[in-house]
Amino acid sequence: MINYDEILSEKVCSIKFSGIRKFFDIAASVKDVVSLSVGEPDFKTPFAIRKEAIKTLEKGRTTYTSNAGLEKLRKAISDYLDYTIHTRYDPLHEIIITVGGSEAIDAAFRAILNPGDEVLLPEPSFVCYGPLIEMADGVPVYIETKAEDNFKLTPEQVLEKITPKTKALVLPYPNNPTGAVMRRKDLEKIAEVIRDRNIIVISDEIYSELTYGAEKHVSIAEIEGMKERTIVINGFSKAFAMTGWRLGYACGPAPIITQMLKIHQYGIMCSPTVSQYAAITAMRDCREDVDYMVSEYDMRRKLIVNGFNEMGLTCFEPEGAFYVFPSIKSTGLSSQEFCQRLIFEKKVAVVPGDAFGECGEGYIRVSYAYSINHILLALKRIREFLDELNG
Repeated sequence: MINYDEILSEKVCSIKFSGIRKFFDIAASVKDVVSLSVGEPDFKTPFAIRKEAIKTLEKGRTTYTSNAGLEKLRKAISDYLDYTIHTRYDPLHEIIITVGGSEAIDAAFRAILNPGDEVLLPEPSFVCYGPLIEMADGVPVYIETKAEDNFKLTPEQVLEKITPKTKALVLPYPNNPTGAVMRRKDLEKIAEVIRDRNIIVISDEIYSELTYGAEKHVSIAEIEGMKERTIVINGFSKAFAMTGWRLGYACGPAPIITQMLKIHQYGIMCSPTVSQYAAITAMRDCREDVDYMVSEYDMRRKLIVNGFNEMGLTCFEPEGAFYVFPSIKSTGLSSQEFCQRLIFEKKVAVVPGDAFGECGEGYIRVSYAYSINHILLALKRIREFLDELNG
């Protein structure tokens, strides 16, 4: 009989499954659950994008593209970023099209990390960074961001964690799960710390379009001296409601993008052709669709923040993405206990904060990428849960 313990990779076996997926699975097993757990737009992909995909299929455009992606799409991305973050990238040498933003993050880590290299990683943050760093033989060095700092990363925190082994810093803003945003003045302070060091910034800007308030999203690549030391990760899932289309991209210095292309070439070949043609239409013709979705999220954001604060669960007001991160410390329950009891007793699914790092204990992540009626029903049940807990 084969011994799988001897066959399997020790490194991979040591990595835990996503804490988010655990609650997705529980929610799927409980009837009539009202879920606020999924980080996925509830809007359909804009019609113009779907129409272009159909036309692409009708024309038989179903062959491989170049490994780096359609040149026309890379040019569209270059123009788009020139408009949105005032930074232009060479479509031929500084942009690669990937299967979602997650593949771009994975390829970035594998392209730059040698065994033992350290990567500074603010938490709470999305669940993929730490495991991907470890699978690339790097060492994640966690930096706890705090509610009193609006969950922003401070230059003092970065300085404290830098060592001779530091290779990279992850900037996951706008942030999942907190909704925190780093504004220009915040990024300039981080740039002062990084600019004179041989450290690469991996800036995950997948929620860049979902930034609220008068000041639009700012990329650290815009800051003087930072473009040549930054890999910008983005994609189409969140802003254009294209999660299932699996399309992302990375922009950065040509020497790094070249090595990422090598990884992508052997592991993936190319991103889905139909999705690539559709994405050109998304960037060219769907600005109004994005603006509409953002305005809807903004309305939901205000509703859900007020709802949690009124029921006594202190909630930081997010400035980006489509999540809130209320504190449940006043209940005396752990994040896991709160979420499990809530789903079984009131049939509401949210995600425990510790799924996003140990410092997320005492919080829950709640997505407002749902309809107003859906959110109101969930808030009503959560209030009932708290009343019964306190009664």
